[in-house]
Amino acid sequence: MEHKKFSYRHPDELKEDIARAGVELPFSEQLDILKTSISLYGKLLPNRMAIHPMEGCDGTTAGAPGELTFRRYERFCAGGAGLIWVEACAVCREGRSNPRHLFLHQENMPEFQKLYDSMIASAKNESINELRPYTVLQLTHAGRYSKPGNDPTALIAVPENPYLDPVSNPNRRLISDDELEQLENQYVSTALMAKEIGFDAVDIKACHRYLISELLSAHTREGRYGGSFENRTRFLLNIIDRIKARVDIDIAVRINAYDAIPYPFGWGTDADGNPDLTEPRRLMQLLNEKGVRLVNISTGNPYYNPHIGRAADSGPYVASEHPIESAARMLHIIKELKEAAPVINLVGTGFSWFREYGANIAAGCIEQGWMDLAGFGRQAFAYPDFARDIITHGAMLRNKCCTTCTKCTEVMRFNGQTGCVTKDNKLYLPLWRTATNGQTMMSSRIATHI
Repeated sequence: MEHKKFSYRHPDELKEDIARAGVELPFSEQLDILKTSISLYGKLLPNRMAIHPMEGCDGTTAGAPGELTFRRYERFCAGGAGLIWVEACAVCREGRSNPRHLFLHQENMPEFQKLYDSMIASAKNESINELRPYTVLQLTHAGRYSKPGNDPTALIAVPENPYLDPVSNPNRRLISDDELEQLENQYVSTALMAKEIGFDAVDIKACHRYLISELLSAHTREGRYGGSFENRTRFLLNIIDRIKARVDIDIAVRINAYDAIPYPFGWGTDADGNPDLTEPRRLMQLLNEKGVRLVNISTGNPYYNPHIGRAADSGPYVASEHPIESAARMLHIIKELKEAAPVINLVGTGFSWFREYGANIAAGCIEQGWMDLAGFGRQAFAYPDFARDIITHGAMLRNKCCTTCTKCTEVMRFNGQTGCVTKDNKLYLPLWRTATNGQTMMSSRIATHI
């Protein structure tokens, strides 16, 4: 089916197009399962709705949360979701992806403590849930997408990649095995600080072709972090082992399951770029053996093939397939990985394009065992209190939903402070205009195929 913008006025119209696309997408008429509590690492979450780790690019130049960071997370926590997955936080200065990327270190711990305390206070001030939300801090190194300032020696990549090199500075140097081994310890140091602040868990970010995601696909890299499956998963698994040995904190992983970049340059793909989940399934089983009980699944690369993980109505290019097909592929991948490690609690995604019906599809997926929690990313930017409306009204309201216009991503790509340009326009429309200065992302720099 050709790409089509969302135009459905009744769920039956959407169901007809789902059937026309020849895909299976569960659709529940009842949203009650989203309101049910779930146990995670012995802690009870008030419901099965999650806020995804959406970068706002609104920290200070020193890496501390800024005024808009506080505003976003206070709104998220007041919105009633049972799991708040705090955005990517760099474990070292050179691992930041933009000038305002969060970076937790000893000097700015007090500001992160204030952020955490304000989040919990915002949740307590609402009477929606008796339990406080479960909090995860995502730890990352941006790898080939790092922007370390004026130090060209800090521009690194993992392996050479003919698909990504042309759009992410081909002059980056190959990070060494010794540097990677030293970097493992920086994840541990940041996890220690996260524990002291009060976060329930840290996420070892392994998605969207940032450093660890790149390592998983490093088939062509030599040395102890490339080539074989054991070598390519070494960095991620070593970090998990080191944190477990030193820090009493829950561990989560947000992982790309499918890069949509042909083998040997992609993870979870075959030579034609189609899904091959043999290795992602194997990794899920290893995570299960190591006691990881929370995994968040994503697909694609927002810098290269955004529609694989973020079906949209508009953006830098028009995808060659219907958004229903994009979303269905991702949800079926999540289902298959849930089958590979049923004990792990999986957070699913891919619901924003469906507007208010995204809640019905999320509920249907949980009812049928495809996932355990439903995560919302762009939707949370536009509609931070979506969970509250589901809990109190039994539905999401269309006039508050994300329109998948991708302007929040455009602001980020131009190093601006990002949020919802349409639903939160008094604040973010001027920021979008300032950041983009009338420019748009060039479609020629982004893939238009699977």
